[in-house]
Amino acid sequence: MIAGFVLKPKGTEKIKEIFFKIKAIFEKKNINVLIDSVSAKAIGLLGIEFDELCKRSDFLVALGGDGTLISVCRRAYKYDKPVLGINAGNLGFLTDINPENLEEFLDKFLKGEYRIDERMVIEINYENINLYAFNDAVISKEVISSMINIKVDTNESFLNTYRGDGLIIATPTGSTAYNLSAGGPIIYPLTEGFVLTPICPHSLTQRPLILPSDFVLEIEVKEKFAKLIIDGQEIYDLRSKIKIKKAKRKAKLIHRLERNYFEVLREKLNWGEK
Repeated sequence: MIAGFVLKPKGTEKIKEIFFKIKAIFEKKNINVLIDSVSAKAIGLLGIEFDELCKRSDFLVALGGDGTLISVCRRAYKYDKPVLGINAGNLGFLTDINPENLEEFLDKFLKGEYRIDERMVIEINYENINLYAFNDAVISKEVISSMINIKVDTNESFLNTYRGDGLIIATPTGSTAYNLSAGGPIIYPLTEGFVLTPICPHSLTQRPLILPSDFVLEIEVKEKFAKLIIDGQEIYDLRSKIKIKKAKRKAKLIHRLERNYFEVLREKLNWGEK
């Protein structure tokens, strides 16, 4: 069995130390370890290109925080490989395996005692190129002093023109990210649907909206100074219409059998605290 590692790009010395400890645990369990070339270079090793890593690995490992896991899921989407998140970050909404309990988890993993959660992915067609978002696609203004007008049509009818700072189109997984900060709802991550949340709308009547996953959205911005931001990590100048729909395949996350989403919410959001 082969695991392909991608490391958090920041905090190199700390990540290096954690990686070598984890690598030793994997190899102790007879799991071979590969590392992508960018991560390897950061810690003084030789690695292989990301695409080759995906092809050769049985599963991928994101060592870092949620941002690292999101990046790996998006970049590796076309290879349809499950991703294990090991938490070396701060929040840990998605990366539920800690280095301290890794060996115990791997023992169960090798016995087949784990689960794979399949999460909806957004496909964005922009200038005849398909982009993919695990968390969200955001339409945002570039000029601080101006508002933008975002026209949204569905395959059924015209929906709305949002006027304000922008619009978030989030997956259920991404509902606890930027969407939540902007006042959008939390959606159970294994459901399917889009949540459209306006960013600082000009009219207070503009509220978040949840749509079925079989809708196709066509979005057009009238102004010439808008940005398309994918998962908060990839940024494009928005010069033409985009189409957004549910991607054909889902992203696959490896989790402990014991993981409970509502426990995660209570822990991370301090629900039930006095």
